[in-house]
Amino acid sequence: MNTSELRQKDVAGLQSEVKSLQKAHFGLRMQKATQQLNNTATLRSTRREIARAKTILVEKQTAAKSAT
Repeated sequence: MNTSELRQKDVAGLQSEVKSLQKAHFGLRMQKATQQLNNTATLRSTRREIARAKTILVEKQTAAKSAT
């Protein structure tokens, strides 16, 4: 999911996106631990997607606090 798609979501949508990405990352880590993961680059990409979603989430939360 790219940045423009994430920016269109609201705070609740971003929180659910972060949670689903974290679950996916956990599953990939378990696959790596059991020697079942073929493409280890997916770990890096999911970690970066989580960071991207969290950054946009914090931006939206601080914008909402400053608007009130």
